[in-house]
Amino acid sequence: MGNIVGVLTMLGESLNEVFGGNCYLTTGIIGILSSIIDNVPLVAGCMGMYPLAEMGDMAVDGIFWQLLSYCAGVGGSMLIIGSAAGVVIMGLEKITFGWYLKHISWIAFAGYLAGMLCYWAEETFIL
Repeated sequence: MGNIVGVLTMLGESLNEVFGGNCYLTTGIIGILSSIIDNVPLVAGCMGMYPLAEMGDMAVDGIFWQLLSYCAGVGGSMLIIGSAAGVVIMGLEKITFGWYLKHISWIAFAGYLAGMLCYWAEETFIL
């Protein structure tokens, strides 16, 4: 387990380095990944990738963890396979991956970006 945590820590540090510590870009990429990878193990992995801090963005109630929750949850809706509910509805309603991609994914992506913009506006102008 210690080796896995080391790899996750290195991955987290790499994302921070590539995006210059920008929480919005880092969590945004993680949210997009959540449309492919189930959000529960993805968030659990992120808990090993990023440390909790006493203050700042990485604090328990900091913007990073709030954005991670938002991005992983909402990002899973961008592709029908990104959530358990999407997989279930594929079976029940016979919705195909292609139909969802063509008709719904762009709407889910637009909502995803709008939510992130709201977080940014709140953090920038209100708090």
